[in-house]
Amino acid sequence: MSGPDTRPGVVVTRSAEQSQGLASRLREAGYDIVEVPVISIVDAADGGAALVAALAQLESYDWLVLTSPNGAQRVREAVQRCAEGQRPKVAVVGPGTAENLGGAVDLVPTRSVGEGLVEAFPAGTGRVLLVQAEAARPVVGDGLRALGWNVDAVVGYRTIPVSPPGELVERAARSAAVVFTSGSTVRNYLAAAGMDALPPVVVSIGPVTTGVAESLGVRVRITAPVHNLDGVVAALRSVVPPNPAAPPGSGLDS
Repeated sequence: MSGPDTRPGVVVTRSAEQSQGLASRLREAGYDIVEVPVISIVDAADGGAALVAALAQLESYDWLVLTSPNGAQRVREAVQRCAEGQRPKVAVVGPGTAENLGGAVDLVPTRSVGEGLVEAFPAGTGRVLLVQAEAARPVVGDGLRALGWNVDAVVGYRTIPVSPPGELVERAARSAAVVFTSGSTVRNYLAAAGMDALPPVVVSIGPVTTGVAESLGVRVRITAPVHNLDGVVAALRSVVPPNPAAPPGSGLDS
């Protein structure tokens, strides 16, 4: 519990490479942060060779489809290098992915899940480059092929587990809330820390992450209605009020 002079502790489980955006937003909102990275984002098993080869031919595709912010980060420069008028149309699974791409996006579905992307995608017969995680669900690739598209699915990155030190796990268990931003963060947090180390409030970035959590027996208190980092912060504020007046480092996780 947090008093008038404490900031509620919030556990951030994203990879160390990605955690700063969420952590800084939460600090500014009035929370103390316990960074417990349980995943790391690395290149595909081929060192990224297939992705590089596909991006070298990016202008030959009708659509570029991105199903995560991680994929967007890896193709951002290639999209920006496309000649004016020769860039393929771009479809992303949600607003967080669009933000990471940092450029024009032609299709963002109302439902920020793979199924929503397929539902919003037009039928056609051209070429689609689909950049996704190694362990991505097949729903997008299969769905686009069913719509008539010729889909080249390329692995853009892999998610590998990271084991946090015991003292971080102990601090996490004493915190007010934990934020999960992907199914892999849920699975690897439980594998590394166990169910007993879950704080009382669990916040999820979106329905796919919530589905993974619930399938593992985790009760999700709230799923962010807008599936990006600002949406996560807003969702957390609605269930765990922050304390902006307290100095950083005054919470239970310190």
